[in-house]
Formats: sequence, structure tokens, C-alpha cells
Amino acid sequence: QVQLVESGGGLVQAGGSLRLSCAASGRTFSITRTGWFRQAPGKEREFVAAIVWSGSTTYYANSVKGRFTISTDNAKNTVSLQMNSLKPEDTAVYYCAASGRSYGSSLISDNYDYWGQGTQVTVSS
Repeated sequence: QVQLVESGGGLVQAGGSLRLSCAASGRTFSITRTGWFRQAPGKEREFVAAIVWSGSTTYYANSVKGRFTISTDNAKNTVSLQMNSLKPEDTAVYYCAASGRSYGSSLISDNYDYWGQGTQVTVSS
């Protein structure tokens, strides 16, 4: 089992920045990739960004490309999401996810085995 704990959410004005962190514990050696997803009120959970655990490959949703950066620190078993130029439409609960699989798209939530509890990000206009 892998446990994930997010931190770093909060309230920020449009154009501002936030950095989310996700600390992994447990069987971290089994992780092959991690990702961030978000869910706004009344909407389905959507993909934001993902990274191969080694850090060699990253993926981004078109809506955040150029503004968000995902990174890993394998020594600390953490994955971070740096969010710049935030917009009101970025408001959502952000979830960290980890997968132990080596197959399937990193953009699909069903391919992730472990999830954090979520952290709220609110961007005011």
C-alpha cells in the first residue's frame, strides 16, 4: 500500500501562484508514476498533470500547459505541482495520485491505484 498526503492548497488572487506538495509513504518503491487531478463543484474529476516517477517524462492538460509544472523528489518521496498565473477556473479540489502500473495512459484516473485526500485551491477574481 502507498499513502499520499497533499499540502499547499489555499486562497490566492488571479495571477498568483501556489505550490502543492504530495508526500508518499509505504511501498513507495512500487510507484511507477504520479499525477495530479482536480475536481470543481458540479464537475467530473479531470486530469491536470502527471510524471513518470523517475522524472523523465511529464504530461499536462492543455488548460494548464505553460502555467503548471510537475516535479518529483525521489529522495524525499514527494511530487510537487507549481502553479503560476492562476485563473478563477483553476478553482477545485486537487488530488494527488500514484500508480504501480507500467501500462495504460497516465491521463486516465482509472489507471491510478492510490489517492490522497485532496487539497482545496481557490482562485479569486
